[in-house]
Parts: sequence; C-alpha cells; structure tokens
Amino acid sequence: MKGKMKAQVFYEKEVMKLEEVDIPEVHANEVLIRVRACGVCGSDISYYYAHTPLDTPNGRGPLILGHEFCGDVVEVGQMAKDMQLFKPGDRVIANPVQNCFACPQCLKHEYNLCTHTRTKGVGYDGAYAEYAVVNYTHLYHMPKDMTYEEGAICEPVACATYGVSKLEIKVGDVVAVIGPGNIGLSMIQLIKAKGAGKIIALGVLDYGLEKAMEMGADAVLNTLDRNSKYYTDDPVRTVSEITGGSMADKVIVPTAAIPALEQALDISGLHSRITYFGMPRPEDVLKVNLSKLITMDKTINVSWLAPNSWDEAIKAISEKKIDASKLITHRFGLDDVEKAIRFMGDNSQPEKVKSIIVM
Repeated sequence: MKGKMKAQVFYEKEVMKLEEVDIPEVHANEVLIRVRACGVCGSDISYYYAHTPLDTPNGRGPLILGHEFCGDVVEVGQMAKDMQLFKPGDRVIANPVQNCFACPQCLKHEYNLCTHTRTKGVGYDGAYAEYAVVNYTHLYHMPKDMTYEEGAICEPVACATYGVSKLEIKVGDVVAVIGPGNIGLSMIQLIKAKGAGKIIALGVLDYGLEKAMEMGADAVLNTLDRNSKYYTDDPVRTVSEITGGSMADKVIVPTAAIPALEQALDISGLHSRITYFGMPRPEDVLKVNLSKLITMDKTINVSWLAPNSWDEAIKAISEKKIDASKLITHRFGLDDVEKAIRFMGDNSQPEKVKSIIVM
C-alpha cells in the first residue's frame, strides 16, 4: 500500500514532530496495520526525556515511538497470505517484542532472552502513526467483544501477567504489591483472580492507593505522606498486624526503586517469594542480609518482558478480570502525543494511571 501517513517522529530529547511520512512497505513476513489505539508507556517517557537510549544504532532518533497497540489489518505479506493466517479487516493486537524464534533461547521458549529481538517503537518505527508493520508471528486476533482501548493495554497486561506468574500464588496467600501504578494495579486484579486470600498495596500517593482498593486490595498503606489517612510510620509493624504476625507470603515490586525492593524483603515472611519487576539504573545495587534470607528460606526472582503470557493476558481482559475502564484515565489524539507524554511524565499531576492515544 503506497502513500503517505501522519506520524509522530521523535528526534532527540524533548523534540518530537508530527510529520507526513511514507506508509511502511510490507515485506513477505509482515502485516500492515491501521493503528486504532496505542498506549503511552513509561519507557516512552524515558526515551522522550533521554533518560534511556533507544535501540537504534546511535541510541537516538529519528524514530516513531509507540509499542502498545492494536488495529485493523490493511495488507498482508505473502507468507501470512499463503498460510491464510490474516486477512484485511481483521482486528489484531501486536506484540512489539519481535523475537527471532530460531536462536537457542527461542528454541527453549525463553523468548524474552532472544539475542536478535527487534522491538517496535524502540529499535525500529512504532505505532504513534496511522499505520505500522508487524511480523505476522507477533500478531493476535482480537476477541470480538474487546474494544480497541482494551487491545492497547494487552502489552502491559502481558508483562504484568508474567510478573505475577513468577510469584507462584497459592489460594489464600497474603500478597503485597509495592507500587500501585498502571502495572501494579493490573497485577492486583490478576492476583485477586488467582485466589489470593488478602492483598496489601503499599505506595506513596493516596490516588494510587484508592485505585488499588477499587481493583480489590484489602488494605492500603501510604509509606510517605504523613497527612494521608493511610499513612504508616512502620510498614513492617503494620503488615505484621494485618497478617497476624505471619507477614506477606508473596511480594511483587512493580517499580524500579531499590528501597521498594528492600521494603519487600522486610515485609515478607517465612518461605516467602519476592518478584522484582522494575527496571533499575545500571549503577543500582541491592544489599541483602544473606543470613536472614537463608534462614527464612526466602526466594527473590525477577520479571523481564512477557514470554508465553499473551494468551492469558488477552483472555483476562476479554473476560473482564482486568477492568480497562479503571486503568485508562486519559485519552489523546495522534496530534497530541507529545502532550500526552509530557502529561504522563509530570509528577506534579498525580491523578492519572494510563493514557491512550486514540486514532
């Protein structure tokens, strides 16, 4: 499909321009998507403010950002056409992390560790545009009852799904979530669906904590704001009181802050399991009391991307185990992508969870 399209092209720190560019060419292994909705991710904010380099050869633009997206099939490359996998008009959800399926890691189903991965909106052009191409191997048919906005949150929910799976939750477990942002709130809903006995949310903003209660948290603790009605000056003592002294069985940390991970170690009990979901800085280091870790038989693990989690995530959204209406708080048009990124990155405006670019 030849022609021009509107796209938001990111160049360098705080420089993004709405431009008319060529509609991308469709190769044999690709499908052209008319983008209908695309989420604003925290990583987009990091790229925009140059906190994190892109995966381009020089770490900079020009590049079209945006990787949490869905839309309609417009054109199908020959490989997918021959296999009759997709056709024009199909509604689809894109997995932007395009692994190779051929390296040793992929052959072991460790897709998040593929050394040949190319990620849309990070290493090559993404979906803050009217059209985007995707490898046919990384497309999912959208359920009939799913909206485009719900389709656009499948990527972060897939990541949350993988993180929660690392907790190995058992029915009745006391689970703590430290950081009730977009990912943390999705995790609370997933944890509740897995049969947790009690969910405790810890954070620093009442807005997020009250959202956590909407999602199913049984108790919320503000560990920073002394004026908050949820404030505690001693989270360890408070969690102990809530749990009758046994502390949390499982703790997940959907934030990069190392103090939050240290807090997870403090509020977890015997034979507990802790999952760190955040993306730390290269210089960040965790200091652990190994004697206490060993004698309490605790396990610390990490979560990276969303291998083997997409089907479960899409099903959770389709079956309303994840309520998108409680997560998506703001909407912007393609003309206002830069405004959306600045808004989501503005810490002086805390009353927000997730913004979606609606085409």
